[in-house]
Amino acid sequence: MGDSRGGCCPPMDLFRSEPMQLVQLIIPIESARLTVSYLGDLGLLQFKDLNSEKSPFQRTYAGQEQMLKAGLSPSAKSLAETDVDVDDLEVKLGELEAELIEMNANGEKLQRSYNELVEYKIVLNKAGDFFPSAQQSATAQRREMVSSQMGEEFIETPLLQEQETSADLSKQVKLGFITGLVPRGKSMAFERILFRATRGNVFLKQVPIESPVTDPVTGEKTEKNVFMVFYSGERAKNKILKICDAFGANRYPFSEDHGKQALMIHEVSGKISDLKSTIDAGSLHRDYLLRTIGDQFDQWNLKVKKEKSIYHTLNMLSLDVTKKCLVAEAWGPVFATKQIQEALQRASVDSNSQVGAILQVLHTRELPPTYFCTNKFTAAFQEIVDAYGVAKYQEANPGVYTIVTFPFLFAVMFGDWGHGICLLLATLILIVREKKLSSQKLGDITEMTFGGRYVIMMMSLFSIYTGFIYNECFSVALDLFGPSAYACRDLSCRDAYSIGLIKVRDTYPFGVDPAWHGSRTELPFLNSLKMKMSILLGVAQMNLGIILSYCNAIFFGSSLNIWFQFIPQMIFLNSLFGYLSVLIILKWYTGSQADLYHIMIYMFLSPTDELGDNQLFPGQKKAQLVLLLLALVSVPWMLLPKPFLLKRQHENRRQGQSYAQVQTTDETLHSEANHDSHGLGHEEFEFSEVFVHQLIHTIEFVLGAVSNTASYLRLWALSLAHSQLSIVFYEKVLLLAWGYDNIVILIVGIIIFIFATVGVLLIMETLSAFLHALRLHWVEFQNKFYEGDGYKFYPFSFTMIEDEDD
Repeated sequence: MGDSRGGCCPPMDLFRSEPMQLVQLIIPIESARLTVSYLGDLGLLQFKDLNSEKSPFQRTYAGQEQMLKAGLSPSAKSLAETDVDVDDLEVKLGELEAELIEMNANGEKLQRSYNELVEYKIVLNKAGDFFPSAQQSATAQRREMVSSQMGEEFIETPLLQEQETSADLSKQVKLGFITGLVPRGKSMAFERILFRATRGNVFLKQVPIESPVTDPVTGEKTEKNVFMVFYSGERAKNKILKICDAFGANRYPFSEDHGKQALMIHEVSGKISDLKSTIDAGSLHRDYLLRTIGDQFDQWNLKVKKEKSIYHTLNMLSLDVTKKCLVAEAWGPVFATKQIQEALQRASVDSNSQVGAILQVLHTRELPPTYFCTNKFTAAFQEIVDAYGVAKYQEANPGVYTIVTFPFLFAVMFGDWGHGICLLLATLILIVREKKLSSQKLGDITEMTFGGRYVIMMMSLFSIYTGFIYNECFSVALDLFGPSAYACRDLSCRDAYSIGLIKVRDTYPFGVDPAWHGSRTELPFLNSLKMKMSILLGVAQMNLGIILSYCNAIFFGSSLNIWFQFIPQMIFLNSLFGYLSVLIILKWYTGSQADLYHIMIYMFLSPTDELGDNQLFPGQKKAQLVLLLLALVSVPWMLLPKPFLLKRQHENRRQGQSYAQVQTTDETLHSEANHDSHGLGHEEFEFSEVFVHQLIHTIEFVLGAVSNTASYLRLWALSLAHSQLSIVFYEKVLLLAWGYDNIVILIVGIIIFIFATVGVLLIMETLSAFLHALRLHWVEFQNKFYEGDGYKFYPFSFTMIEDEDD
């Protein structure tokens, strides 16, 4: 199935897929690229891969296809496509890529240096504040330690002495220190590891930074602490440096001299200012470059995708022996032959080729793809059918009838014209904003709803129609088409909705009389009406399915399917359930009190018994005997003759008695697409397999005739459920709230009613009725005639590439 492309194909109906043909194109190699490009613009050829046995790197244009891979950040701005040369574009993209890589590398280096300087300035400021006090604390701690270990004689010895005893105990050892930043989350572990590694011979001071800083290495915002570690000796220093590296602590130099500290802060601040200006200038230049690229990205991206698709298609073509021509095979619709020839001729002229491309039709027994040229209205209905299975080539397409039957069966289950109007208004919003929404990126559920907007519109229109028939608007009955035909019997009749009603006027002109709503007999009456109506609709649709199988048999020239499939199936279905439908109509027409359950049951159990009060017309007993006999005869009629006749046809063909030479493509395709699917077109013929297949098909139809008819009763069940839910929400929520003399309760009741109506009846019930209507079409209707084992026509089209981008 293809979307409408503004007059790509002539007017046609959807009943059968477009006639297809397999064409061979012989294209001179100098005009091959331009030819494929023009055919992509046309979008009506599905190329076959003639190099399927070759790997991607063994194909003719593998190098060019790999060369076209390039990517940039997309821009929302979209410009009209201009003629861009791919070779020039490749050079330009290479230059832009190199420039961007260099700018990004320089920017990263500058940003890292900037982040390091910011951290350094923080360390200088924080450490400068606590350095004197920390140094005094370290000295005091050293004095206490030496005093406790070695006595009063070593009280002036410096802190953290090495293991060997100093010769001159009075000489002080100068303390070393390391400053930097450590992540706050690791600060406690950092302190513990330092203490254990140096056996407590360090003094650590930490001060938290108020706001997170950007880490130079990771580039992420991190909460950190400024630390200063005092130590003595090279061994302790080496251990501290290794621990800092392990914890990701960035170290920075720090001077003890207060004057030097102020000078360093001044220098760092100047460097930060200079770097900030440089980074800002680089970012502006980079943004300008990216904006320039972004303005042209859409057309470049589309051009590259088109070029890549062209070379991908060229790789599906085979090189002839002389290596001067490419040979292509492709499926295309018959009506497009002239357009294809015009595209080939235009490509030959534009490429200055001395030899034009040749097109010739190939005769094949291969089944063609299925192609329906749909528009935005019919596309969604066709998708409903294709979700079950793509139609076999030129078999009857149920999508034509689905346009009407699907929304109608939905509406039978959703009959309420108030809810239908709400659904219609919501759908009209999608239809009115169609152009705007089609160009936007929508969510999965929204996109699915938008794609089926015309299906929902039809569903809502039919729901309004059936709502008028049921006479229900949010479960309320209205006198829209005149007064009720019933009135009170006498003045003592105070409750006109329960007893004492008599008919005083002509029958209500359209739909259910409003007097039925609220009466004691409302539910039995509506149940009887909707149940019988469901059977009538089901039998009618199943008959339509069997008639379509006759259309297929006529089209494909299969007389066996007419005599031994269509006729016995029609007889069986209508002898039983067609007869039931006639009885329903007769009962409505005559007003008889006959029990249809009793008639149908005893038609099988006691066909010779007298009918008594259940007789609806003269000669009913004889008619039932004849119909029962016909139904019994039709079962072996479906089962036995066809396998034996197929076997005889096969034997005659092997003996050459019924051989007919294939003359045209259409005849070939029709014979191949014959829907017997019993091996008629193959040399091998297994009678047992054919017989078992026919046995299964017969049993499936006989049992399905009963189960499918019963399955249509879901129309009654869903309609009843929808109606009763509407009554519950109206009476138990809205009217109950209205009964209280309180504005707050009334407002709350209205809000609950609105949410219940939208959430349950307009969303959940809509989805439920949609799924049940879907099942009735897929199973009960389509299994009577639809094989659905074809494959879609996917042409090489630039329009599809543009749609994928959108």
